[in-house]
Amino acid sequence: MGKKAAVFGAFGQLGVELCAELRRRGYEVGAFERARLDITNAEQVEKAIGGLDPSVVFNAAAYNQVDVAEREPMAAMEANGLAVRNLALACRQNDAQLVHFSTDYVFDGELRRPYRETDAVHPLGAYAVSKLAGELYAQSYLDKALIVRTSGVFGPGALRTARGNFPELMLRLAREGKPIRVVEDHVASPTYAPRLAARSIDLYEKNASGIFHIGGGQPISWFEYAKVIFGVFGVTADLKPTNEREYRTAARRPKFSALENARMAELGITPMPPLAEAVREYRAAREKALAAAASGER
Repeated sequence: MGKKAAVFGAFGQLGVELCAELRRRGYEVGAFERARLDITNAEQVEKAIGGLDPSVVFNAAAYNQVDVAEREPMAAMEANGLAVRNLALACRQNDAQLVHFSTDYVFDGELRRPYRETDAVHPLGAYAVSKLAGELYAQSYLDKALIVRTSGVFGPGALRTARGNFPELMLRLAREGKPIRVVEDHVASPTYAPRLAARSIDLYEKNASGIFHIGGGQPISWFEYAKVIFGVFGVTADLKPTNEREYRTAARRPKFSALENARMAELGITPMPPLAEAVREYRAAREKALAAAASGER
């Protein structure tokens, strides 16, 4: 019997990379998108997983509108928490391993150093609470769930999504010639989606379970990240720093939520690349995707 994998959130910027990498490794992939399958519907989830009978289920689907979640916390909880319960129950019923993606936002940022898997969680808002709930549901219903926390994901798949990602936002604002203000007092570890997908599959293939961090190769402020993007793309922009006091948002965010990939390193998995290298890879993949779209390729 061939290897089978299910990917939920298959058309997002992480999901497309998971599907591509799994196929490169010889998996038969069932790709499920939000428009065709609602993971908050337990019956639909059970039918999809039961019909495919995969050995592994990757959940890259998420409600990730951090500020909007403060107005509609139940929508976030349904998608990020209760939907994971649906997936976990279906995985248990079908003897499949669940690989679920979570976030650096489960931490409060008060440690001021990269977070390890063993550090205590303390979510600061509705989105973060819902993502932590998803972790707990996966661990409650499954003995060997694999939970991957990540940070600031960006990949070429964002070119086909409505919300885009941080590099695309920066490039758009630069093209428009608008002044760009980015916070310098919030630090994360931006993560390149193709590398995240490959490392996550590596963990599964090593029979890993529990919580793992896969964050980008370095802690960096969002302001410095923007500078890296403009440097790699050779773009001149009116970029200036701001801070949390000047740029208030509806949701509280951790001020230092970079991740340390300690457990991944212990398993001997290849480290994540430095951010500048990842952004260079992103530029090359982006140019290839845009050229293919222009020539009518699919």
